[in-house]
Amino acid sequence: MNAQTNLLSQLDDALGQSDILRRAEILRRVTDLFVAGSGSFAGEQISLFDDVMSRLLAELEVSARASFGRRMAVVRDAPPRVLRGLALDDAIEVAGPVLSHSDRLDDTTLLEGARTKSQNHLLAISRRKRLPEPVTDLLVERGDRTVAVSVAENPGARFSDFGYATLVERAQGDGGLALTVWVRPEVPRQHMLALFEQASESVRLQFAAVDPAKAGLLRDAIAQASSRIQTEMRARSAAYTAARSHVLALQRSGKLDEARLAEFARSGKFDEATVALAIMADLPIGLVERALTSRRTEQILVFVKAIDLGWETAKAILLLQAGTKGSSTSELDQCCATFARLSLDTAKKVIHFYRLREAATAPR
Repeated sequence: MNAQTNLLSQLDDALGQSDILRRAEILRRVTDLFVAGSGSFAGEQISLFDDVMSRLLAELEVSARASFGRRMAVVRDAPPRVLRGLALDDAIEVAGPVLSHSDRLDDTTLLEGARTKSQNHLLAISRRKRLPEPVTDLLVERGDRTVAVSVAENPGARFSDFGYATLVERAQGDGGLALTVWVRPEVPRQHMLALFEQASESVRLQFAAVDPAKAGLLRDAIAQASSRIQTEMRARSAAYTAARSHVLALQRSGKLDEARLAEFARSGKFDEATVALAIMADLPIGLVERALTSRRTEQILVFVKAIDLGWETAKAILLLQAGTKGSSTSELDQCCATFARLSLDTAKKVIHFYRLREAATAPR
């Protein structure tokens, strides 16, 4: 108590002068005092330390701020305002330890750092034990390749549909990133299908080599592996099985129609929409899945036109295909114009060709 009283009595003097060395020494001693009592301070006491430390940090050189940041990064009840200042410091030596290790740092600060700071800051954030979806969205969108690989390797990172779609898009032509995404156990099936569909033959072979659990999906010839993998993954997917049962029940009861298909698409129900479209168009489920996980829109327009459905339904399916990244107004306008020009007779001829081709290339 005497040490605390004596130290606090020196604060006004230290804060009132511009002696940087004295400020740094007082900050070190205040930090020692806080660390020694960590876990026993009440909210008002932490607030007092927050104010004092923040004022002492002002104008200190990078090395002193960095030393302080390393200590605060592992203190479980570190003052929140101090942590925010450290995390958003432009010097990565200061911000890095807090961004990577502090469990006390709030999501708002993480989001601001991910949105505004350097690639080194983003890399530090990507190494946290736990990362929520809004933060990973920013990391995979703003981060360079090193950041993207780091966050994809992080088992504590959680991804939204936007995050998965962005990772898969960035993995095109990047075998290392593709492999990193491939071995994540929780990637939704549609994104895994898109990842495999765009991969080169050599990367597909590596997919089999690096993950024994998925190697069985690639035991057949690589030329036919995409179709075989789709079949195997559907068989292993409880979500797909439930969706298929639901759609078949709607078909049997006469309730599978255009409105229901559009509803599935607008609700983001990939499996239900895929099964419904395959049944209504009398097409193999694998063909429809590949169409919905590719970046090409022509097949979707043909499928919808061939069964004489409207533009709003086609639009809903196109938006489902695009995922949460969405489609621009100009892209949709172009698709709408193409859809309007496409005749029903032409679409039916094209879809007949698709059926014949799928039958000829189906795995034996």
